[in-house]
Formats: sequence, structure tokens, C-alpha cells
Amino acid sequence: MTDDAVVRDGDRVDVVKGTHAGKSGVARDLNTSKTGHLTITVVQDDGVRFKTLARNVRVVDVKR
Repeated sequence: MTDDAVVRDGDRVDVVKGTHAGKSGVARDLNTSKTGHLTITVVQDDGVRFKTLARNVRVVDVKR
């Protein structure tokens, strides 16, 4: 996948920038903030959840 791929619910992602860089998981709960930025909740394999901006992730596996 490319860095420009659109993140969708259920896609497997790697966080490449920001506070959570180096973590990975499944994208859930996509939301557009009041300022227009796309935020996502990433659920790791061990169940830990965290929020990050979609621009900080790279899609590695698309689930459609």
C-alpha cells in the first residue's frame, strides 16, 4: 500500500509518526474533528486502544 491510501474502518495500519509511532493495529471509529482532521482509534492485537490522526498512519492491509 502507499502512504496516500485512504484509511477505512477495519484496515490494518502502522503508526509512522506522532506519539504512538511504532505501534500497529486495526483502524476503528473514524471521526472528522471540528477542525477537519480525520482521527481514528487504533485497536492493537492485545486489545489496547489509542487515538491518533489518520495522517500519522500507513495502511498495510486493506479489509473490504
